[in-house]
Amino acid sequence: MKDETADESFQRWVFDNVRYADTDRQGHVNNAIFATFCETGRVELIYSSEAGLILPGTEFVIARLEIDYLAELGWPGQIAIGTTVASVGRSSLTLSQALFQNGKCAARAKSVIVLIDQRLRRSAALPPGARDRLLALPSVPMSDPASGIR
Repeated sequence: MKDETADESFQRWVFDNVRYADTDRQGHVNNAIFATFCETGRVELIYSSEAGLILPGTEFVIARLEIDYLAELGWPGQIAIGTTVASVGRSSLTLSQALFQNGKCAARAKSVIVLIDQRLRRSAALPPGARDRLLALPSVPMSDPASGIR
């Protein structure tokens, strides 16, 4: 994967802070924390009111996560997390994400999350209209003040 700049557009942008405890012996952010930053972006999108994905008695589980590490992340600092819906299935979503620090892309990730019935512990169909709502979420550049960055 090529290195990208922060002008790339995603459907959702959020920030997270790098904590001192996130660093390893080499002084950079531990690779496991990259997954935590991806989780922050996923949760922000799937639990957003405009996505309308959560029905009573259901929850999301992660079925797959792949991360391409492109650069180190450092402390102190802030991470910009871009998330977009890559595809929508009957009960699952594939999300594409990127992590940026100081305008440089440090990682790209792809994840598959599945909606499950909490009682049966089996996949459940996404709510009616969810596919259209998800695919209609507009893509915005990180620099757009109306992008939903909190």
